[in-house]
Amino acid sequence: MVAAIFAIPVLGLIWLTSVPGSSYRGALPELSSGENLVSRNLAKHVSTIGAKPHNIEHLGNLNAAASYIESELRSLGYDVVEQPFEVDGTIVKNIEVVIDPAESDAQTLVLGAHYDSYGRAPGANDNGSGAAAALELARLLKNLDGKSRLRIRIAFFVNEEPPYFKTADMGSAVYAKALAATDENVMGMMSLETMGHYSDRAGSQKYPFPLNLLYPNQGNFIAFVGDTSARSFVRKTIEDFRQTTKFPSEGGTAPASLQGIDWSDHRSFSALGIPAFMVTDTAAFRYPHYHARTDTPDKVDAEKLARVVSGLSGIVRAWSQP
Repeated sequence: MVAAIFAIPVLGLIWLTSVPGSSYRGALPELSSGENLVSRNLAKHVSTIGAKPHNIEHLGNLNAAASYIESELRSLGYDVVEQPFEVDGTIVKNIEVVIDPAESDAQTLVLGAHYDSYGRAPGANDNGSGAAAALELARLLKNLDGKSRLRIRIAFFVNEEPPYFKTADMGSAVYAKALAATDENVMGMMSLETMGHYSDRAGSQKYPFPLNLLYPNQGNFIAFVGDTSARSFVRKTIEDFRQTTKFPSEGGTAPASLQGIDWSDHRSFSALGIPAFMVTDTAAFRYPHYHARTDTPDKVDAEKLARVVSGLSGIVRAWSQP
């Protein structure tokens, strides 16, 4: 009986955190010409979005970031949809573009990132890197428009950061509520969150207990993280990523009450019963400049981020094939 008392939670933890395949090991291959272009574009986006603090307290900069995102999307040929709403007497907005499916009854996949920063932090990694990734995915996937097996919604959320985090004024909460009110069949949502910092140094990666017992201590991987409701979605995504992308990856699910599991916009979708997870470098558990004024563009590794974005693009493209 004593053995069972200890074994049951251990087995439960292993069940939650286990994912298919193995993380890539070894030297990273040279970037392809396409990946080099992705890297250059990501660096440009991060340098523009994450150069200055941008949030309601720095409204001019927030609006400038939104204008840049919209301009880039329009240059790709998208019709940009704004979702304005009022918060504390200020009008802010989510931004969205849609890659239409071949069939109107197709399932919907949401790719989302928040474009605001915390306090006085420039927010290059948190979350200029995620917004940049979403912009590049919009470019890489544009030629699926009208031919995809999925409806792909690419969204840029405002107000992810405190004081709005975990409130109804979170941009993703407003967006998810509106989406849930439609009749679309949403297969899932990926939150692109703080994705650009990597380190091979031993001890560079931290975790909340007991995850530190299961995962590596080098912060050189991309993580796929969700609460328990997203287990199947997380497993499918990381399996496909590992089969196609030569870049270290880890992943799993855990209760949302565990520190860090719901630290992004995916929580707004999970709350409404939509499978959702974040793609992340684990933010505060790795990144020493998290929420700091030193979160500047030079801290983002555009080359490694390009590998991740290219891998995600390949996954979504495969899922979108008829």
